[in-house]
Amino acid sequence: MKKILNSPAHYVDEMLAGLVAAHPEYYRLHGDSGKVVARAKAGAKGKVGIVTGGGSGHLPVFTGYVGEGLLDACAIGDVFASPSAEQMADAIRSADQGAGVLRLYGNYGGDILNFDMAGDLVEFDDITCTTVLLTDDVASAPPEEHEKRRGVAGMVYAFKTAGAAAEEGRNLDAVTAVAQKTADCCRSIGVALSPCTVPQAGKPTFEIADDEIEMGMGIHGEPGIWRGKLRTADEIATEMMERLLADMPLSGGDKVSVMVNSLGASPPEELYILYNKVKAALEASGASIVMPLVGRYATSMEMAGVSFTICKLDDELESLLKAPCDCAFWRV
Repeated sequence: MKKILNSPAHYVDEMLAGLVAAHPEYYRLHGDSGKVVARAKAGAKGKVGIVTGGGSGHLPVFTGYVGEGLLDACAIGDVFASPSAEQMADAIRSADQGAGVLRLYGNYGGDILNFDMAGDLVEFDDITCTTVLLTDDVASAPPEEHEKRRGVAGMVYAFKTAGAAAEEGRNLDAVTAVAQKTADCCRSIGVALSPCTVPQAGKPTFEIADDEIEMGMGIHGEPGIWRGKLRTADEIATEMMERLLADMPLSGGDKVSVMVNSLGASPPEELYILYNKVKAALEASGASIVMPLVGRYATSMEMAGVSFTICKLDDELESLLKAPCDCAFWRV
């Protein structure tokens, strides 16, 4: 294992300490665990709170999107490991401004179990919670079993639209409805070129030959659709877009935002090469592109690879996507 660290056991604690030290205008640690990141300045009284949570190793997801017009707090676990129920409860308490709290996160068993338990814990504090799960990874289950799909980079769109709705002063049910509509309108797929290494494990999450790729691999190394020889950027992008558009067909008059996202090691140059085919595929469908996102938005440590996400927009979602937001990793 070749990583810049002090101790694998302290990897997440030291990362969070550095994050807060570098960006005190955005972030603070909340509670005694050291694993809850909250806004440096709490949201207004009467505003719906929004929290997320999950394992470390995906920056800017999850902690990075705490900020104005986005999330209010986040519970973070060890690398690729769920935070505890108590940490999630602390995040909910931090986010609560008297109008209830939306739990907005990916469809992973440990996170669901612990967020459900956290909801039970904060009932004693008279905090009302709702839940929206992201299930946007089309490679992880067929459409008829969409509830089994993993949540991946589509959550970034949900953080943005729900966060904007909360800043507008909408109530808990309305903010939850926006988050659910966004989740329903997102589809994602990824391709991996190389693995990453979890510091506490000390070895790669999977093995793949230097001349191979795996289509549809998950952000923790979950098996994909196929593994084969490396293809050209155009060939990779074409297949990924075909799979996304088969799952959520588009036509003339539709509006979409699209994210071309590095899973960690893939550089911006490669993302922009891929974007040429992404744009062409969307235009060929008749859809118009709104606010494309190209960069590192949801990663998997140092994994080489990319993911594409399309988010179908109506007028409401477009307006919320374009609304102001501000965190250390994204500003609109």
